Amino acid sequence: MSFTNRLSHETSPYLRQHSHNPVDWFPWGEEALRKAKELDRPIFLSIGYSACHWCHVMERESFEDPEVGKILNENFISIKVDREERPDLDQIYMTAVQLLTQHPGWPMSVFLTPDLKPFYGGTYFPPKDHYNLPSFKRLLTHLIKVWREQRSVIEDHAGELTGHIQSAMALKAGADAVGPEVLRQAAANLRRAFDPQHGGFGGAPKFPHPMDLRLLLRIWHRFDDEDALSMVRTTLDHMAMGGIYDHLGGGFHRYSTDERWLVPHFEKMLYDNALLCQTYLEAYQATGEMLYCEVVQETLAYVQREMTSPEGPFFSTQDADSEGVEGKFFVWSHAEIERVLGKEEAELFAAIFDVTDSGNWEGHNILNRSRPYEQEAKLLKMPVEELRRRLEASKRKLFDEREKRVKPGRDEKILTAWNGLMIAAFAQAAQVLDNPDYLQAATRAADFVLSRMRTPDGRLLRTAGIGAGAKLNAYLEDYSYLIDALVSLYEADFEPRWIEAAREVARVMIEQFWDEKEGGFYYTGKEHERLIARGKDPHDHATPSGNSMAVTGLLRLQKLTGDAKLLEKVERTLLLFSGLLTSSPMAAGQMLNALDFHLGPVDEIAIVGDSSANDILEVLRLVRQPFWPNKVVALARPGAEKVVPLLHSKEALGAVTTYVCRDCSCQSPVIGIEAARAIWSLPAGKRARRG
Repeated sequence: MSFTNRLSHETSPYLRQHSHNPVDWFPWGEEALRKAKELDRPIFLSIGYSACHWCHVMERESFEDPEVGKILNENFISIKVDREERPDLDQIYMTAVQLLTQHPGWPMSVFLTPDLKPFYGGTYFPPKDHYNLPSFKRLLTHLIKVWREQRSVIEDHAGELTGHIQSAMALKAGADAVGPEVLRQAAANLRRAFDPQHGGFGGAPKFPHPMDLRLLLRIWHRFDDEDALSMVRTTLDHMAMGGIYDHLGGGFHRYSTDERWLVPHFEKMLYDNALLCQTYLEAYQATGEMLYCEVVQETLAYVQREMTSPEGPFFSTQDADSEGVEGKFFVWSHAEIERVLGKEEAELFAAIFDVTDSGNWEGHNILNRSRPYEQEAKLLKMPVEELRRRLEASKRKLFDEREKRVKPGRDEKILTAWNGLMIAAFAQAAQVLDNPDYLQAATRAADFVLSRMRTPDGRLLRTAGIGAGAKLNAYLEDYSYLIDALVSLYEADFEPRWIEAAREVARVMIEQFWDEKEGGFYYTGKEHERLIARGKDPHDHATPSGNSMAVTGLLRLQKLTGDAKLLEKVERTLLLFSGLLTSSPMAAGQMLNALDFHLGPVDEIAIVGDSSANDILEVLRLVRQPFWPNKVVALARPGAEKVVPLLHSKEALGAVTTYVCRDCSCQSPVIGIEAARAIWSLPAGKRARRG
């Protein structure tokens, strides 16, 4: 029997995946909410995302079951939500699941009263009693009985739980501003959680923590803390060599199910790869380690090849599953590798990448390696150049063979926030690696977002689909990530239009999200639909909190423009977050990165001269290549001083003149390339600290 429900008209691939379920799904919207009130039925709210393996499992086991569909259709209003489109709903009801079960996750299954107050929730429910969980049908039958016979108990419980959600999402300002001691305390907390054997923080499952790794680089830089740098290197080395990294196609999987980065959840998320590219770039600046550079190049090549729309913006995710099997696209047997490479090259490849007849995961092999190529070459008594050449040739052959397989599904929706992260990654890589292709990728995506994902009055929209217009109110993270990306794009090509766009996006963000009473930014705008709670998204999760990126972007924009109103918003937000920074620094890594910038000193660098001359390009390389996190850079172009006041009154005193200002005081101009080299040609990572 064939079913088609309302989700067939949606642009989200995740929602459309459920369009032929026998469940009479509604998308979140006025029709569903009105019908719940008219029929006085509870709402079954199911939240997930396209790359979620267990979301697919629950669909196959329960939502494709006609008997489950009948129970839901006769007793509930069933609403399906893509968490990537509606993170506001995800935040609120995930808080409910956290309070109810202490085990949040996806798929999220929450039951609401018609006025949207949750009374029961969980995540995955099996088709039969299993995993100490009731079967989904048994759960539904029980909740129907309670709804009919104990309605007042449900209403009281839902009201109480809603109050707890509102309290949990509130944030009270700290009493005092915080200083460098908070950064030292954060380092101590990270050190206690650090795994010295495999890198990373905590045990299995193990997540990448890019914001915390970037924080440790800043702590190393500020305090000469070599242990902080060692934690970063250990983690990045093990991740780059582990199974969490795709050694054939580039890019990182979502997280590792074990403590040693071997067995990933195989989905690939745009935001993980954007954030990790920035982390590896900064580590490359700090150390000069070529492995980190190669990881960035391979990851960005993957994004350009597989995650970029023909129109320029970036897609959201790739699934873990192909042909209904998790990881099938990525794993190998020894026999397959020998068939592709031949016996001799397969023997070498297998020795380096941990390939055996029995496999290292469920009878299959996840490619990973345990030692740098230099060590392997010594053990094999082979020149490292020869080893690299042979392995690269083998990897190309295996990649070409893998391309013949059925690929994992791809979620092709375009999200403003995640595009902001990837635009920033490409813009940063364009600077550090001096690659104009990366600049072009960042520019095309930014132009798409600015031209196609805004309303006529300048408000951003959250999402767009292939061949479908943009829709849904944007959230704080959409604005704040984009502001930071536009500043990075300006520092990559110095076109004033990026600063003009950043200022306009910042103006709308402040107008829509700023809390004039207590400071900080709400997650939803003032014109957003009214929900049961309105919070400020204080914690980093897999992505930085919206407030932390608002502070980051506004700080950088303020240094270039001199806009004192932006600094006032920054300082009030940091004060609001001071209690969280002191009590839970591992929940606020990006805000601590922003605090490090705010504490300074920040170098304001203005470069004047012929922008196409070799001397200018060489000065830019000197400025861009070392790890120098607390700086902004402007390049004089005709009319640019009207947009970037940092360039005011800066004159060319030779082929290239560099002005460096710090703490409202400017140093003597650095005239010529040789003078710049004398000051800035120091070992990797040392210039800003020792200069």
